[in-house]
Amino acid sequence: MTASSLDPRRPFGRLLTAMVTPFKPDGSLDTDGAARLATYLVDEQNNDGIVVNGTTGESATTTDAEKDATLRAVLEAVGDRAHVIAGVGTNDTRHTVDLARAAEKAGAHGILVVTPYYNKPPQSGVQYHFATVADQCGLPMMVYDIPGRTGVAIETETMVRLAEHERIVAVKDAKGDLVETAWVTKRCDLAVYSGDDKLTLPLLSIGAVGVVGVPTHLFGSATKDMISAYEAGDAARALELHHKLLPVFEGFFRTQGVILTKAALMLQGLPAGPVRPPLCEASPAEIARLREDCAAAGLTLGDAVTAAAIESHALSTHHLGATE
Repeated sequence: MTASSLDPRRPFGRLLTAMVTPFKPDGSLDTDGAARLATYLVDEQNNDGIVVNGTTGESATTTDAEKDATLRAVLEAVGDRAHVIAGVGTNDTRHTVDLARAAEKAGAHGILVVTPYYNKPPQSGVQYHFATVADQCGLPMMVYDIPGRTGVAIETETMVRLAEHERIVAVKDAKGDLVETAWVTKRCDLAVYSGDDKLTLPLLSIGAVGVVGVPTHLFGSATKDMISAYEAGDAARALELHHKLLPVFEGFFRTQGVILTKAALMLQGLPAGPVRPPLCEASPAEIARLREDCAAAGLTLGDAVTAAAIESHALSTHHLGATE
């Protein structure tokens, strides 16, 4: 799949989920679980695409080999039915290029590249980073603008220049600045995907085309209905669905999104497993609130595991550096 073969308006579809990386109880990689979860997201939650090895996939604490294994498992499970986007971003341009090439070799349909974090490069360095990765890899790229995590925003002028690259086709926008995003949609043809679930509908109103979501693990179909309603011109219906989903748009992020997402998936009997340190498992109080949030959005979470069992992962699985 090349950039030129994609729909330029929505190159990766409308609804994508930033998938968690399932681990076994001992903290090692669960590739079978990754395949089953990806299948569920496509077949039952109506996802057009899946982002593997992103922030919600705990990319900060998985090895390069684990990233490759997870990507290949997901590609084998759903690669003929959905866009599979590999998260390859690091704060080292050379390492990012290596991961991008590995993703291309594995058969990924695109790459997600986050702004370099911690070292806080100037805008010239930000542009160099993205352009270099795009030059060295043949896959279409979605850049990821999330200054709350990286410490550096991609300025509008930089975004406009990046859009000139034939393989930089989209941006996952978690900047939270609707005015700047409106300038981006006005000045260039990058496909904008919301990177903040609660801002998906507002972003659609200024030119965004979809979302890379997290509550979409369990609320994907409803989120897609909201996007479809807006695109069909039924703003009232889209707003109604937005209001219905607000409790989970906010609730999944009362602590780190992956923590509560994995808790919700485990309660539903879906592959997830523990998180890796320094993250820690959801507490019983957090799970109780998560149940309330999901119920308010129309989903009663199951009891495949208990809240105490989820919390006990943190106490019983000392899985630093665990690998498959």
